[in-house]
Amino acid sequence: MTKLILFYIICCSVCIAETRAQHAYFPSKGIISFEKEVYLRARIREMANQTDGRNRGMMMRFGSNIDDVPEKNSTMFTLRFDEDETLMLPAEEAEATSNNTTTSRATGNRGGNRNSNRRNGSTNIRQSTRPGEHKVYYQNLQHGISELEIDLDEKYLLKDSLQHITWRFTDEYRNIAGYDCRRVNGATPDSLYIVAFYTDQIPISGGPALVHGLPGMILGLAIPEMHINYWARQVDFVVDNVPNQWRDKKSKPITMTEFFDALGNNRFFGGGANPQQKRRNLLENLIY
Repeated sequence: MTKLILFYIICCSVCIAETRAQHAYFPSKGIISFEKEVYLRARIREMANQTDGRNRGMMMRFGSNIDDVPEKNSTMFTLRFDEDETLMLPAEEAEATSNNTTTSRATGNRGGNRNSNRRNGSTNIRQSTRPGEHKVYYQNLQHGISELEIDLDEKYLLKDSLQHITWRFTDEYRNIAGYDCRRVNGATPDSLYIVAFYTDQIPISGGPALVHGLPGMILGLAIPEMHINYWARQVDFVVDNVPNQWRDKKSKPITMTEFFDALGNNRFFGGGANPQQKRRNLLENLIY
């Protein structure tokens, strides 16, 4: 009799486990709202330290009124993802794109919308207005390709391979937008230190600002040297793939090398003491 009871308990436990497994949902298509935080005062000081000569003088004159600059500002981005691609747009453009495509919402969101209009005394959420702030990020994860559309004096479409990032996993966890995320420290080929928080509950190896390469979606990204953070505020599941009608027909296709040659001395992007430093400053300001 005891053996029969034990057998019955084991069978029930197996059935319960299978039922839970059947209801576990790992989304492969969705929309993530990201808030990009830029700590302006610290960033201006950092840029002043990186520039030289005429550019340094310009930055220091601007920095003399540093107390008049907001401590930080925020902009909202929307990242669409499916099994093979991600597309990150400024929130206002993503809304326009969404209105032009049929989006069917599926199982709701984990993060809610309580943070989507986040405000505090030192934060100013606004639309992008300065040259270089309009950016559209595209990742083809299957083929390892990235595209970046940026608006300067005209719109450029930069195509490149996805940047390799060296990751080191930690045992630190943080809950972001309702998901448990693991911290990973990373380094780019030009030795830029970044911190990412990813969740394996969204099994897509993507993230904001063309960052990728982890066994799950990146919901938090910090670039301490640049004083920039990206935080997911809301996650929604959808049934549609990433839209492919996002490229502006007027965008000028150009390689990264051609772009570096054209804008390597552009003071807006920071300049540098040598060609390698200029390339790094340009690349970092361009992407992040």
